[in-house]
Amino acid sequence: QELRPKSLDIKQEELGDMVEKEMASTSEAIEDAVRRIEEMMSQARNESSGVKLEVNERILNSCTDLMKAIRLLVTTSTNLQKEIVESGRGAATTQEFYAKNSRWTEGLISASKAVGWGATQLVESADRVVLHTGKYEELIVCSHEIAASTAQLVAASKVKAEKSSRNLARLQECSRNVNEMAANVVASTKSGQEQIEEKDTMDFSGMSLIKLKKEEMETQVKVLELEKRLEGERVRLGELRKQHYALAGGCEDAPEDGEARPAPAPRRGILKKPPIAQKP
Repeated sequence: QELRPKSLDIKQEELGDMVEKEMASTSEAIEDAVRRIEEMMSQARNESSGVKLEVNERILNSCTDLMKAIRLLVTTSTNLQKEIVESGRGAATTQEFYAKNSRWTEGLISASKAVGWGATQLVESADRVVLHTGKYEELIVCSHEIAASTAQLVAASKVKAEKSSRNLARLQECSRNVNEMAANVVASTKSGQEQIEEKDTMDFSGMSLIKLKKEEMETQVKVLELEKRLEGERVRLGELRKQHYALAGGCEDAPEDGEARPAPAPRRGILKKPPIAQKP
């Protein structure tokens, strides 16, 4: 008992209530996200037009489809949890079942929180993009996070579910649908970004030769600075992932499902081209 990780500051008998509260909280977060997207859609139609309106509508529509897919996923996951508890608790109460399987319950709570948090972050990023105060890349990252959180929720539910369970099959189908909708958000975001950038095409026709040369040199400097910054950020990302796995207990124990860990970013300059042989 002393060696068990104290990941939650609650009593075991409260775990059952915690699961229900977290799933209800996740459902509320998703419903709120759907309402906010509808409000953003109405605001975009009033305040934008042309290409920007088209881009905003396409992005928000894909976000709405993703929220609907997540809502169905959470509902199916809740049904599967009830099935697992009913088939596994025997003469025990629901609270006793959750307490007996506390590690599994804590994983379920963590996964549910991650899904709700991802949905909230996606809506906030979409809001900033529509208001032109955010970055398109934020939406892409949020979509990837939602796909990862969904996989976590399915894995947590799958641990104790019967292989022949219909609810498990439905949950896996919902997970695939969420991944597909998340990919649509990424695709609509990238195409929208390209459309906006094409609209704001750079025009250098009025520049003199000296001005063009100066702009060219300044742009080369920026490219070198960005390449150096990109390399540094890749190294930082690798270290963050190492720390994440260390905290999650994933550094010492390899994942059972065989999921590959992210490889560290390759350092530039390690592989050098062999020297060309000199002619006699």
